Amino acid sequence: MRLCLGSGADGLVQFSPSLLTFVATVVAVTASGALMPGPLFAACLLQGTKGGAKSGFMMSVGHTLVELPLVMLMGVGISSLLNLSGFLTFVGLIGGSALVVFGILQLRYVKRGNFSTEPIERTTTRRSSLILGIGLTGLNPYFIVWWLTFGIGLVVQAVELGALLGVLFMYVSHVWMDYAWLTGTAYLSARGKTILKAKGYRLLLIGLALILMYFGVGFILRTVFQFNILP
Repeated sequence: MRLCLGSGADGLVQFSPSLLTFVATVVAVTASGALMPGPLFAACLLQGTKGGAKSGFMMSVGHTLVELPLVMLMGVGISSLLNLSGFLTFVGLIGGSALVVFGILQLRYVKRGNFSTEPIERTTTRRSSLILGIGLTGLNPYFIVWWLTFGIGLVVQAVELGALLGVLFMYVSHVWMDYAWLTGTAYLSARGKTILKAKGYRLLLIGLALILMYFGVGFILRTVFQFNILP
């Protein structure tokens, strides 16, 4: 596969089916990380009560300042490893297994029900949203683990699609969800509302968990056993 756009008979630019499938995979896997409660999400609720949507947007910018260099560095490193025998099989096995395990853990998390989507009360803290976005991303070990387990499969596919241009394309397909979620969360938090009621949020997390497990099994079957169940 290569990252390219074809031109149809009618002269309109068309995306190849493989590219659209890749974007769908990125969005599905990204949602698992973006929508799960964590320190960045909690801080966004907090900052949103003071600064509204702008706070969420600036936290997203801070998140990007840490994440984008990491992803591009991963792309550079992976480019030199693609020709190693067994590398893709190893990545598929590790990344796929991580997705399945994370899906199971997410289902257990939903079953316990110890989460809330309610806005937090206002605080007098004066830390800027940009610095919070940088700090809560760079100092969060689970962020690194996510990219080295779930995310590495996406980076490998992106390099196969179009080297570093493919990685950049993958990142754009990924990061818009962070901006939409954090900005929307902060906006509604400022107005004392929630994005989803508890029941709807629970159903969303269950759906995401099942999708993660599907992609995880698909990655393992495709890379280890050369059997494809993915679209």
